[in-house]
Amino acid sequence: MINNKEAGTSSNNHRPPARESTPLLGKPEDSLSSQPKTFANVFIAVVGAGVLGLPYTFKRSGWITSLITIFSVAALTYHCMMLLIHTRKKLESPLSFSKISSFGDLGFAVCGPVGRFAVDIMIVLSQAGFCVGYLIFIGDTLANLFHSTPPNSNHFNLSEKIWGISPKSFYIWGCFPFQLGLNSIPTLTLLAPLSIFADIVDLGAMGVVIIEDVMMIVDKWPVVRAFGSFSMFFYGLGVAVYSFEGVGMALPLELEMKDKPKFGRTLGFTMFFIAVMYGSFGALGYFAFGERTKEIITANMGKGVMSMLVQLGLCVNLFFTFPLMMNPVYEVFERRCCEGRYSLWVRWVVVLGVSLVALLVPNFADFLSLVGSSTCCALGFVLPSLFHYIAFKEEMGRKGILVDVGVMVLGVFLGISGTWCSISEILSVKV
Repeated sequence: MINNKEAGTSSNNHRPPARESTPLLGKPEDSLSSQPKTFANVFIAVVGAGVLGLPYTFKRSGWITSLITIFSVAALTYHCMMLLIHTRKKLESPLSFSKISSFGDLGFAVCGPVGRFAVDIMIVLSQAGFCVGYLIFIGDTLANLFHSTPPNSNHFNLSEKIWGISPKSFYIWGCFPFQLGLNSIPTLTLLAPLSIFADIVDLGAMGVVIIEDVMMIVDKWPVVRAFGSFSMFFYGLGVAVYSFEGVGMALPLELEMKDKPKFGRTLGFTMFFIAVMYGSFGALGYFAFGERTKEIITANMGKGVMSMLVQLGLCVNLFFTFPLMMNPVYEVFERRCCEGRYSLWVRWVVVLGVSLVALLVPNFADFLSLVGSSTCCALGFVLPSLFHYIAFKEEMGRKGILVDVGVMVLGVFLGISGTWCSISEILSVKV
């Protein structure tokens, strides 16, 4: 039996603590999910702010390369999500672990404390990385909205200062005291509805951007590239992996589905739908602005009222999504450092660390690629295939072993190559 105390924090005497397996929509104890609700759950778990960096990635990697990468990553992510489901079913038997509800539980069941530690590290790095990306987006977007930029530039006016610091830094520090308050909330229950709001705003923003993209394409078709350099392939791969990250939610989402045998088909359809949406959004954004495509596509929308409302709405939803995404990080730190007890100082120190990293990263899309390559490859590809191999190695044939080992090797190779390319891009001087 999995030790539940090891997997959660204690913040409410009448309600179980929020943990990695907490669903985004609904509660397993209230009702199980239908296929449409499972579709919505998977969609919310996967789709996030990373989509706004896809048109810039199409510009860097080439539109054909990017489309192939998006659909390949979607297929591989689906495969690894299903590996987690198969591994959990294998281990959940009367003679072994009777309840495995999260990625961390599975790691513990397969490899003991080492397995849980590996999952914990990757979850902390990936979730904190997402939140760093949120702060970069907020800082860059507000700087773009309220401070002039040179015409046809891909970058913000870095010469202007507010109280001696850059506009981006000013807005990130402006978020800091409010995030300390929001992240002090001990339970996820009060924050979970904000995730739904965030995705509604994301979809609305995508719709507005797509409409403007189509109008720009009709007016003038810019010069675009079908393929980029070899190094840019790994750059685009990192952004794609980041955009599809959500593998940790596969186990809890399958647990709460009413018709579990249909989960694989529902998951596959959802991943395909998201891949089509990502591909369309990235290609249209690049086709509309060509080489003028900026790191955050909404920055290409100009200074109109609609553009300002869309960008401010995205900033607001990411601002309130920040504590929701940080909750798994606090769960890990409080479980390991405070014996599962709520700790205000731990949360504030983590928020400070995330804010400091956001101040040091110059580019939103480059950072998406770095997080996708360095942590999401390990969390999404390497660990699921490793756990599956360990659980099934005694009964798998040569083909199954080759597939698992192949995914592990591919994940490690892509992670190392993508991380190297992303760091090179971040450290390079952009003209």
